[in-house]
Amino acid sequence: MFSLPQKESPAREPKPIGVTTRSDRLRVLLTCSPRWRIHEQFLQRCQQDDLAREQVEWIVVSPDEMRAEVLEQAEVMVCGHFVREWFMHCRRLRWIQFLGAGIEGSLSEELLASDIILTNASGVHAIPIAEHVFGMMLCFARGLHRCVRQQIRAEWNRDGFGEQVRELHGATLGVVGLGAIGEAVAQRGKAFGMRVLAMRRRVQQPPDCADVLLPPERLHDLLRESDCVVLCVPLTSETRGMVGEPELRQMRRDAILINISRGQVVDQSALIRALQEGWIAGACLDVFDPEPLPADSPLWTMSSVIISPHVSGVTPHYGARAAEIFVTNLHAYLDGDVGAMVNVVDKQAGY
Repeated sequence: MFSLPQKESPAREPKPIGVTTRSDRLRVLLTCSPRWRIHEQFLQRCQQDDLAREQVEWIVVSPDEMRAEVLEQAEVMVCGHFVREWFMHCRRLRWIQFLGAGIEGSLSEELLASDIILTNASGVHAIPIAEHVFGMMLCFARGLHRCVRQQIRAEWNRDGFGEQVRELHGATLGVVGLGAIGEAVAQRGKAFGMRVLAMRRRVQQPPDCADVLLPPERLHDLLRESDCVVLCVPLTSETRGMVGEPELRQMRRDAILINISRGQVVDQSALIRALQEGWIAGACLDVFDPEPLPADSPLWTMSSVIISPHVSGVTPHYGARAAEIFVTNLHAYLDGDVGAMVNVVDKQAGY
């Protein structure tokens, strides 16, 4: 792991945002885990933009190799996670572009209290996660998870299939959280002929992808009516533990729960009990609390559960899509037009 010297936080240098006529190149620090394997694709897409190619001086460093003198140089940072200890060395930093949508693990008190602009990569996961959700949903609806288990045992067994399978067409889809991912899920639900109920904090006229839009205080109404509930909310103080025993008991006995948000949004012990006692028909889970999911968790061996190891957002196009967001924001930043930047994080809300 990296090791940075401890020292008093220096005064942050006052500097106007965006100078299109600047004589120096904008120093942008790109740091993300090599395991992501996205930095090359990210940089290639950025190099296709004239402004980025001409105005940006890239500093590419792995998080494990981070040094104080590198942090001190950057005016802009692009990262997957911002380590709290870095803050005291970032005296020139004015903007952080995160490579992920959920950044709750990076929001230290110091960062929230600072004047550093935070933008996330909301929307970059929408297509792969929505497709993952429907892969799980179709797998459960058509009994394909049972077929795979039987295939492993070389077992030909059609008993009970007629009672177990269902159609998505005409079913009710409940989408909890109607951000970029939630909207992509809802759009695909409409394409399958589903009735879509959606929940989000700000309730206005329902978008085309939703038949009914509900506020958070009507979550139980959504749960009672839905054949399939998909959790698409960010992890905040308001959504932590959002789905516990009271909520699970509101769901239909033939309903399934799909969680692609964060494991902490669901009370996992209550969910295990709900599955064991038949409060709900099943669950499709990509996120857990804790992660990795312990080998002795009952979820692994439940026939009514489909598990994926937090991979719903994986896509071969991740780096290019994240770069599109960065380039859009780079143009606005260099023009001094913060209001034109996209995916600006609401520091109070946490996303």
